[in-house]
Amino acid sequence: MSRAVLDDHLLRDLLADNESTGLAQILADHEPATTNLYLVRLCRSVVSGAGGALTGSWPASARRELGRRLVALPDDIAVVPMRTIAFRMAELANAHRLSSLSAEAMAAAEHLNAPLCVWTGDDGPRLRSAMGAVGSDYRTISR
Repeated sequence: MSRAVLDDHLLRDLLADNESTGLAQILADHEPATTNLYLVRLCRSVVSGAGGALTGSWPASARRELGRRLVALPDDIAVVPMRTIAFRMAELANAHRLSSLSAEAMAAAEHLNAPLCVWTGDDGPRLRSAMGAVGSDYRTISR
């Protein structure tokens, strides 16, 4: 089975057993993967608590449970090592004026030959355009 790269919002939903129909459809055909920076951003949200779109409105008990799942991230969720894609990230960031977060997501999807799946609220025109320019699969998923 092939992989799908999930952004931090979709990873959160997967780990919290709160999959939308769109996420469930992707995961029916793909194994989950994510990036180092998406993982860090989700961890930071859990640690910081109040505010923010990821876990800011969650009760402390739900954030703690998500934190436990993040610390013991299941082996079936792949995280592409930064050293494997670092140079490609730099190329993509330079060519398409992408942030490190977007360049890593794009490079990881390219490395895995996988669709990049982002929550509709994080759909960015620059990343969408860059993915289209290289012919990569970019999908938005609603919650």
